[in-house]
Amino acid sequence: MKIIDVKGVSKKFGNFEAVKNISFAVEQGTIFAFLGPNGAGKTTTIKMLTTLLHPTDGSISLNGFDPVHHPEQARHSFGIVFQDPSLDTELTAYENMEFHAVLYGVKSDVYKPRIQELMELVDLWDRKDSLVKDFSGGMKRRLEIARGLLHHPKVLFLDEPTLGLDPQTRNHIWGYIQNLNKKEGLTVFFTTHYMDEADRVANTVSIIDHGKIISSGSPEELKQKTNTKSLEEAFLALTGNEVRHEEASSKDSMRQARRMWQGGNRR
Repeated sequence: MKIIDVKGVSKKFGNFEAVKNISFAVEQGTIFAFLGPNGAGKTTTIKMLTTLLHPTDGSISLNGFDPVHHPEQARHSFGIVFQDPSLDTELTAYENMEFHAVLYGVKSDVYKPRIQELMELVDLWDRKDSLVKDFSGGMKRRLEIARGLLHHPKVLFLDEPTLGLDPQTRNHIWGYIQNLNKKEGLTVFFTTHYMDEADRVANTVSIIDHGKIISSGSPEELKQKTNTKSLEEAFLALTGNEVRHEEASSKDSMRQARRMWQGGNRR
């Protein structure tokens, strides 16, 4: 069953076409990697999937809802972990979770046991009363993942979830995510520049470049297609070796997206 179905989607900003007639699907319960060089169209696509931008052309279905015409239903269908931190560092870990539950309208008799379950899952229950400003980067990321799952989403979007983390923490983060994928049938949609992560955990990979989907398949299929030994080598064979530059500031873009998303959930 397709939980995400993108058909002929394009997005223009004036005369610039950031996404060009892309089509792809994500099967329910899978781990899907959306890869591409800087400025390839990843962030624009994620914003359209998560109700932050409207496509210029084409259609999107997320858990059976059109993010353009049914944004509230779509938002309740997914959780999201942004690349930049989005926690309130002056609150405790528990208070961050509780605040998120209130934003989503989750009743206390539902969210209280759910918060404990998720914080135990990511090994943070013993730090529930600690201020987030005292957390390490890995602890903050684990809390953000737990928070994104609080309302029982069907899809979890992760934008560079392990950026800047040490290898041990990266491995632990992916262990939690894979466990959730198996335990709850959670569909995971993630971006990363760590090709070894995608090679190891993704069931399916789609590679976007210059606004177009240039190849899709399992990591093994992409390696076979390019006659390479690793997904990183396959990625370079498909996208080239030149250094890419962001079309806009990545941090500014994601901060704007986070503000829009959080504001939409408060209404």
